[in-house]
Amino acid sequence: MSQREIYEQKTEAFIQPILDELGFELVDVEYVKEGKEYYLRAYIDKPGGITIDDCVTVSRRMNEILDREDYIPDAYTFEVSSPGLGRPLKKEKDFARSIGKDVDIRLYQAVDKQKEFTGTLVSYDANKVTIREASGTERDFSRTDIALIRLALDF
Repeated sequence: MSQREIYEQKTEAFIQPILDELGFELVDVEYVKEGKEYYLRAYIDKPGGITIDDCVTVSRRMNEILDREDYIPDAYTFEVSSPGLGRPLKKEKDFARSIGKDVDIRLYQAVDKQKEFTGTLVSYDANKVTIREASGTERDFSRTDIALIRLALDF
Protein backbone atom coordinates (compact mmCIF):
# COMPACT_ATOMS: atom_id res chain seq x y z
CA MET A 1 0.00 0.00 0.00
CA SER A 2 1.40 3.41 -0.98
CA GLN A 3 1.84 6.32 1.45
CA ARG A 4 -0.90 8.16 -0.45
CA GLU A 5 -3.33 5.28 0.14
CA ILE A 6 -2.38 5.10 3.82
CA TYR A 7 -3.03 8.84 4.27
CA GLU A 8 -6.37 8.57 2.47
CA GLN A 9 -7.48 5.55 4.53
CA LYS A 10 -6.53 7.19 7.83
CA THR A 11 -8.35 10.36 6.81
CA GLU A 12 -11.45 8.35 5.91
CA ALA A 13 -11.36 6.61 9.29
CA PHE A 14 -11.10 9.93 11.17
CA ILE A 15 -13.65 11.89 9.13
CA GLN A 16 -16.36 9.20 8.87
CA PRO A 17 -17.63 9.56 12.49
CA ILE A 18 -17.95 13.34 12.00
CA LEU A 19 -19.95 12.83 8.80
CA ASP A 20 -22.12 10.12 10.37
CA GLU A 21 -23.00 12.48 13.21
CA LEU A 22 -23.94 15.25 10.76
CA GLY A 23 -25.81 12.96 8.37
CA PHE A 24 -23.37 13.56 5.51
CA GLU A 25 -21.92 11.08 3.03
CA LEU A 26 -18.21 10.66 2.36
CA VAL A 27 -17.86 10.58 -1.41
CA ASP A 28 -14.07 10.44 -1.66
CA VAL A 29 -10.76 11.36 -0.05
CA GLU A 30 -7.69 12.14 -2.11
CA TYR A 31 -4.11 13.10 -1.32
CA VAL A 32 -2.55 14.68 -4.39
CA LYS A 33 0.39 16.80 -5.45
CA GLU A 34 -0.48 19.70 -7.73
CA GLY A 35 2.58 21.62 -8.83
CA LYS A 36 4.75 21.94 -5.74
CA GLU A 37 1.85 21.74 -3.29
CA TYR A 38 0.19 18.75 -1.61
CA TYR A 39 -3.56 18.67 -0.98
CA LEU A 40 -5.66 16.41 1.22
CA ARG A 41 -9.25 16.68 0.00
CA ALA A 42 -12.46 15.25 1.39
CA TYR A 43 -15.53 15.31 -0.85
CA ILE A 44 -18.81 15.17 1.04
CA ASP A 45 -22.48 15.18 0.09
CA LYS A 46 -25.98 15.06 1.52
CA PRO A 47 -29.50 15.01 0.08
CA GLY A 48 -30.17 18.46 -1.30
CA GLY A 49 -26.47 19.22 -1.61
CA ILE A 50 -23.64 20.47 0.55
CA THR A 51 -23.34 24.13 1.55
CA ILE A 52 -20.26 26.22 2.30
CA ASP A 53 -21.26 26.16 5.98
CA ASP A 54 -21.33 22.34 5.90
CA CYS A 55 -17.80 22.30 4.47
CA VAL A 56 -16.59 24.77 7.11
CA THR A 57 -18.10 22.72 9.94
CA VAL A 58 -16.46 19.49 8.77
CA SER A 59 -13.17 21.24 8.01
CA ARG A 60 -12.91 22.80 11.48
CA ARG A 61 -13.64 19.53 13.25
CA MET A 62 -11.31 17.54 11.03
CA ASN A 63 -8.48 20.09 11.34
CA GLU A 64 -8.42 19.46 15.11
CA ILE A 65 -7.93 15.74 14.44
CA LEU A 66 -5.29 16.33 11.76
CA ASP A 67 -3.34 18.58 14.13
CA ARG A 68 -3.58 16.05 16.96
CA GLU A 69 -2.79 12.91 14.95
CA ASP A 70 -0.16 14.51 12.66
CA TYR A 71 0.16 11.44 10.44
CA ILE A 72 1.19 13.28 7.26
CA PRO A 73 4.76 14.57 7.54
CA ASP A 74 4.66 16.78 4.42
CA ALA A 75 3.19 20.27 4.39
CA TYR A 76 -0.28 20.14 2.80
CA THR A 77 -3.56 21.99 2.53
CA PHE A 78 -6.73 20.29 3.77
CA GLU A 79 -9.91 21.03 1.82
CA VAL A 80 -13.51 19.92 2.23
CA SER A 81 -15.70 20.21 -0.83
CA SER A 82 -18.84 19.09 -2.59
CA PRO A 83 -18.09 16.48 -5.25
CA GLY A 84 -19.75 18.68 -7.88
CA LEU A 85 -22.01 17.68 -10.72
CA GLY A 86 -19.43 15.62 -12.59
CA ARG A 87 -18.46 13.50 -9.63
CA PRO A 88 -16.57 10.32 -10.41
CA LEU A 89 -18.06 6.92 -9.65
CA LYS A 90 -15.62 5.17 -7.37
CA LYS A 91 -17.46 3.19 -4.75
CA GLU A 92 -20.09 0.46 -4.93
CA LYS A 93 -22.78 2.88 -3.75
CA ASP A 94 -21.86 5.36 -6.51
CA PHE A 95 -22.38 2.72 -9.18
CA ALA A 96 -25.57 1.38 -7.58
CA ARG A 97 -27.28 4.77 -7.49
CA SER A 98 -26.18 5.52 -11.06
CA ILE A 99 -27.78 2.50 -12.77
CA GLY A 100 -30.01 3.84 -15.54
CA LYS A 101 -28.23 7.20 -15.64
CA ASP A 102 -25.95 8.52 -18.36
CA VAL A 103 -22.23 8.28 -17.68
CA ASP A 104 -19.05 9.41 -19.38
CA ILE A 105 -16.18 6.94 -19.51
CA ARG A 106 -12.58 7.89 -20.25
CA LEU A 107 -10.16 5.06 -20.96
CA TYR A 108 -6.42 4.85 -20.46
CA GLN A 109 -5.98 3.48 -23.99
CA ALA A 110 -8.12 3.88 -27.09
CA VAL A 111 -10.66 1.24 -28.11
CA ASP A 112 -11.87 1.44 -31.70
CA LYS A 113 -9.76 4.61 -32.03
CA GLN A 114 -11.51 6.46 -29.20
CA LYS A 115 -10.87 6.96 -25.51
CA GLU A 116 -14.17 8.55 -24.45
CA PHE A 117 -17.61 6.95 -24.43
CA THR A 118 -21.02 8.05 -23.19
CA GLY A 119 -24.00 5.86 -22.47
CA THR A 120 -26.52 4.69 -19.92
CA LEU A 121 -25.05 2.61 -17.11
CA VAL A 122 -26.65 -0.82 -17.49
CA SER A 123 -24.62 -2.92 -15.06
CA TYR A 124 -21.32 -3.21 -13.23
CA ASP A 125 -19.38 -5.64 -11.10
CA ALA A 126 -15.87 -5.79 -9.65
CA ASN A 127 -14.38 -6.44 -13.09
CA LYS A 128 -16.48 -4.65 -15.71
CA VAL A 129 -18.90 -1.86 -16.50
CA THR A 130 -21.60 -2.10 -19.17
CA ILE A 131 -23.19 0.90 -20.86
CA ARG A 132 -25.85 1.23 -23.56
CA GLU A 133 -24.82 3.80 -26.15
CA ALA A 134 -27.35 6.10 -27.85
CA SER A 135 -27.36 3.70 -30.83
CA GLY A 136 -28.67 0.96 -28.50
CA THR A 137 -25.39 -0.99 -28.60
CA GLU A 138 -24.23 -2.35 -25.27
CA ARG A 139 -20.52 -2.03 -24.62
CA ASP A 140 -18.46 -3.65 -21.85
CA PHE A 141 -15.36 -2.06 -20.34
CA SER A 142 -12.87 -3.68 -18.02
CA ARG A 143 -12.66 -1.68 -14.78
CA THR A 144 -8.86 -1.72 -15.03
CA ASP A 145 -9.07 0.04 -18.43
CA ILE A 146 -11.19 2.92 -17.11
CA ALA A 147 -9.29 6.06 -16.14
CA LEU A 148 -12.46 7.92 -15.14
CA ILE A 149 -16.18 7.22 -15.03
CA ARG A 150 -18.62 9.90 -13.94
CA LEU A 151 -22.19 11.03 -14.37
CA ALA A 152 -22.62 12.73 -17.73
CA LEU A 153 -23.29 16.43 -17.61
CA ASP A 154 -26.28 17.39 -19.74
CA PHE A 155 -26.55 21.10 -20.49
